[in-house]
Amino acid sequence: MDDGGSTTNLLSPNKGMGVVTGVGIDNPSSQSIHGMDHTTTPNEETTSQIPNENESVREKNNETDEDEVQLTRKRKKTSKVWDDFVVVTLRDGKKKAECKHCKSRLAITGSGPTSSYKRHLNSCIPHKQSLKNQQILNFQPSGCDVDFVPPLIGPDTKYDENKMREAIANWILSTEQPFATVEDVMFVKMMKTTTPLFEKLSRVTITSDCFKVYEHEKKRLKALTKAASKISLTTDCWKSSHQKIEYMVITAHFVDHNWRLQKRVLRFVHVPPPRTAVDIADGIYKCLQEWEIKDKIFTISVDNAAYNDKALRRLKETFSHVRKLSCGGRLFHIRCCAHILNLLVKDGLAIIDHIIGDVREGIKYINNSEGRRLNFSKAAHQMQIRDRKLMLDVPTRWNSTYDMLCMALKFKDAFPRYAEYEPHFHHLPTDEDWENVQSVCEILKVFKVCTNIISGSDYPTANLYLIEVFRVKQTLDKGSLSTNDFIRDMVKKMKEKFDKYWGECHLVMAIASVLDPRFKMKLVEFCFPTLYQNSDENIKEVKNALYEMYSEYLEMHDTLVRESATHGSEHERNVLGLNEGTSLGSGWEAFGEFIKTADLERPEKSELDMYLEEGVYREKGQTGMESFNALEWWNVHKLKDVLAIPISTVASEATFSAGGRVIDPYRASLGSDTVQMLICGGDWIRQVHGVKKKLKKEEFPIEVLLPET
Repeated sequence: MDDGGSTTNLLSPNKGMGVVTGVGIDNPSSQSIHGMDHTTTPNEETTSQIPNENESVREKNNETDEDEVQLTRKRKKTSKVWDDFVVVTLRDGKKKAECKHCKSRLAITGSGPTSSYKRHLNSCIPHKQSLKNQQILNFQPSGCDVDFVPPLIGPDTKYDENKMREAIANWILSTEQPFATVEDVMFVKMMKTTTPLFEKLSRVTITSDCFKVYEHEKKRLKALTKAASKISLTTDCWKSSHQKIEYMVITAHFVDHNWRLQKRVLRFVHVPPPRTAVDIADGIYKCLQEWEIKDKIFTISVDNAAYNDKALRRLKETFSHVRKLSCGGRLFHIRCCAHILNLLVKDGLAIIDHIIGDVREGIKYINNSEGRRLNFSKAAHQMQIRDRKLMLDVPTRWNSTYDMLCMALKFKDAFPRYAEYEPHFHHLPTDEDWENVQSVCEILKVFKVCTNIISGSDYPTANLYLIEVFRVKQTLDKGSLSTNDFIRDMVKKMKEKFDKYWGECHLVMAIASVLDPRFKMKLVEFCFPTLYQNSDENIKEVKNALYEMYSEYLEMHDTLVRESATHGSEHERNVLGLNEGTSLGSGWEAFGEFIKTADLERPEKSELDMYLEEGVYREKGQTGMESFNALEWWNVHKLKDVLAIPISTVASEATFSAGGRVIDPYRASLGSDTVQMLICGGDWIRQVHGVKKKLKKEEFPIEVLLPET
């Protein structure tokens, strides 16, 4: 690369002065060449006159042996100062080191030291100005939820090494890389290839940088949570298989000032044994104190463990003493609906557990070798089955088991034919087994759709809760009337669990659906007769809770108006130079007092009444649930907190997949503070840059592709 003339490619002819730089003459006897005495010294550029064309021809034809020379490659200069200096040859044959910035020429000594060049660069004004004018582009993704962020670690006077360290720390956190990655030989080589001035980092240095990034992002997140009016939490516990200790994760959900749903991991802490309800409650309360949000908590979503019920009761009592809870605390404790659905499905799958085992082991047998897959493909081809894919499930994920069964059903006729090719294949369900599997899959299809919708964490889900629960109840009621004894027995167990958790009126899912302008009270009136026997009383309870919440919001609004008016009057007096005992002497003060009172008078018909009396919102061309964003609608109408309530703990449970990667067998000695920094910091950085976290490899089902026959 041409940097201004300091070096010239050996394969390109030189022009102008006829000087070749970077080429040495191998002449041990120091004889003169073309009339010039020249002795090579270390770290010195050597020059020679390029022979003309006739001389080159004579040398090539060996006509003059005395003029024959051998060119050798000179050792490359390694000092960084040569990025700012170039070797020039004067008319008298002497060489000088010329500064690229101020064109000053310094002597080149025989031993080749560069200290004088470094001193010159430190005092060279044009060089300092060029460093100051250098800009590093910091691109923000289009989906980024924060404004431009200035660099955490500012550049120094030589090289933006600290900015590079910040970028590496962000990469380590967001992709959950080991600290030792920065010491890897190929990583250093890659970085030096991209940035020659990059200097190798140690794992200790990058660990310190990650903590700096973590603390910086924590301050920014505190500013976000401080601006939120209400915050809902999800929490769950997880045991590290490598450290043999338990952690608790706490995730916050809120709507920011731009009306975008935000989700952030606030805490990932070690919970010492025996992990009682008191420990859980204290851990949550300490987190709220640390983040200064204990006065903003709206709801807390947990799974159905007994210690969670006790912990939430304790927290509810604590909060009730220090502040008023919305609707008297009836919305404070949210049971994870995904967990409830999971319990229902497990009861349904338990009845065909032996069939699932046969299908799973059969697919494992087929996938064990290429020959077996080929034979199964032949059997499928003979039975006119066009599908070419089976699936091996993840046993701990029922939805993948459902997918495995649905795909296996397509090949139910191929399994007996395959057994003819493989005499050792004994995993063969009967025709009755396949009929039972098909019946179960028809019911589980509803559960899967419901789970996929309400398990999201990047969009509001509370408003979609009621209609999905209604669909589940409708399916179970239909199954209970089936003439098939197998289906009736299965549905009976599932309905018992349903009534246990959803048998009473669920205010959150009802209120959130009412606040969806597509549903309002119409959906409640439509679903409740199917869900509850005493539907009229439950509908009345939902309406009362709505008006109670509306009154609370009005009271909060009135308080803000009064505070604003008080601060405004004080500011007005200060501007006019009046003290407390001084009257304005005009009608403005009296009118101001009148406005304070008149503006707080309630209209005969509230905004809630008008909202409920209006028709439901119908979006033109609407094709499904996914085409409407309730938050965007309420951005115009100014209500948001209920829609931010998470109805499942999936967001918190997803954090544990990262925990498994962070605390691997080689990092089991990590301290709890370091683990929290890695988990929380990684979540914050991914949110800032719009990066989605990847699932662990073992969380994906295995696809078995059948070869073409």
